[in-house]
Formats: sequence, C-alpha cells, structure tokens
Amino acid sequence: MDLQSIFELPFITENNFIRISGNSNEINQQQTNDVFSDKWEKVEREDNVEELEKFQKEWYLKLYGFSNENELQSFLQNKEFIIDAGCGLGYKAAWFAGLSPSSTVVGIDFSEAANIAAKKYTRLKNLYFIQGDIANTGLKEASIDYVSCDQVIMHTEKPEDTFKHLASLLKSEGEFACYVYTKKALPRELLDDYFRKATHNISSEDLWKMSRELTQLGKTLSDLKVTFTAPDIPLLGIKGGQYDVQRFIYWNFIKCFWKEDWGTALCDSTNYDWYSPSNAKRYSREEFDKMGEDNGLKIIYKHSEEACHTARFKK
Repeated sequence: MDLQSIFELPFITENNFIRISGNSNEINQQQTNDVFSDKWEKVEREDNVEELEKFQKEWYLKLYGFSNENELQSFLQNKEFIIDAGCGLGYKAAWFAGLSPSSTVVGIDFSEAANIAAKKYTRLKNLYFIQGDIANTGLKEASIDYVSCDQVIMHTEKPEDTFKHLASLLKSEGEFACYVYTKKALPRELLDDYFRKATHNISSEDLWKMSRELTQLGKTLSDLKVTFTAPDIPLLGIKGGQYDVQRFIYWNFIKCFWKEDWGTALCDSTNYDWYSPSNAKRYSREEFDKMGEDNGLKIIYKHSEEACHTARFKK
C-alpha cells in the first residue's frame, strides 16, 4: 500500500519512522509533550512493562465493544489504513498491525515515544510511526478506515478541535474509537484543576517524587482492607455505595493509584501520568456524545465507568 497516498505533502521515511514535528507553539501542549516523553522513556525501561501492555489490551476490548481479540481481528481485516492517534510506546499499533497484516497501520505521537516505538517494532513491515501532532496530522481527509485515539485526546490543546480533525480523516463508513476522562467528584476536580496550573513551576524530579509518594499512599490505604458504605453527597458529586478506603479517596479526593501486580514503578508512572501534564480535560457523557453528533458521526458502541467515557463512532 502506498503510504504517501494518504498524506497531503511528501515526507521522508527513516525506515519505519517519519518525523513531522516534536514541538508545539502552545505552552501547555509543549509541557504535556515533555512530560509524556519523560514518562515513556522511563516506562520502556521497566522489566514488567508487559503487565501494563496486557492490561491495556484487555481493557481496550472492553472499552470499544469487542468481546475478545478474535472479534477485534475480524473487525480490522478489511481496513486498508488504520491510525493509532497518540500511540505512546506503540504496543497497540503493533497489536493492530499483527492482527491485520494486510492493513497499513500508522502510530502517531507528539512525544519522543514515537521514535522509541519505531525502533522497537521494526519487524512489522506494515507498521509506521510518526512524531507529530494528532490535532494536525498532515493526513488527507476521508483517507482512513479506522482511527483509534485511546486515552489521549484530552491531552491535546483543544480536544474538540482534535476530535474534529480526526473525524475528518474517516472514509465513508469509517470508524473512530475515542476515550475521554470523566468528570469526577467536585473535591477531586478542584484539586486536579489547581494542580494543572502548578505543574509549570514544579521540576520533573519533584513530580516523580510526588508520584512515588502517591503510590505509597495508595498502597497504604489499600493494605487497610477496610470497606464501608458511603452516603450520596450530590452537591459534591460524591456517589454513595460500597467502597474500600483507597477507592473512596481515589475517586473523590486525590488520585493515589496502586495495583499490586504492577509493582511500584508502573504505579509511579500512572500517578505521574495524571498529575504532570498541563492538558488533561474531563467530560460528562453528554458532552462527549455531542462531539460525535457535532461532527456528523453516529455512536455504534459506548461505554462509561468511573475513569472514562468511550465510544466507537461511525461516519
């Protein structure tokens, strides 16, 4: 397949890598790019990164309505061009490429992760990586069969504009899988908004130190193994129900992620992922669905949970 055919302008390929841009003129976007470059470089060196990849693949199937990997593979078979917008270390792009060898898969990321991914996945000849802005990919309109933007769009400068651009890339009957953060309880939202503004004045070293402290807090609370019934507090957006202490604090007040089988380093990177980027917008279900409607897309599958809203949209 001719990769150049889906691009507006000519480009130079370095094996499986294309560098369009790694810099943004927007202060918040450049700060977000920098922290994700820092994060992915650290995560790539972890011995148990496969645990993260396994979890993310299983979650992806649930988020976008595929009952198992075979169903995803069947779905991808007739897709000529597939884009993984915000590909990070590229494992989902490589997953798609492996499941559908006749497709051309392109992973795009604004951070240095795109270059790391390109070096890691040279064995897949139908897979390419671009370092560039997913809000301005340089791809032609109506050229892509499947766009996947998983856990990324809210980290762009104007997510609604990014959504519009990615939706414009779809061919007729093309599909767009997208994920946004949910709005949380008011105390958590206030803390998160406050901290986004503070990140510009905090060093990467101090952000990583805080992330380790949050991991320790999450582990300490989880180790209590205490559950209780919380009342509804509608004015604060706190939902009643059965919680363990760690989950109650996590969803309603402060993100302190802990997952026993991931180990400390991957949990540190998850806490860093939340608190370090300046761009991290959250949405209600209605706001997210309206983005699809405003771009002439229909929802063929949707899912919501405490962390996120997701949907597969069709043109």
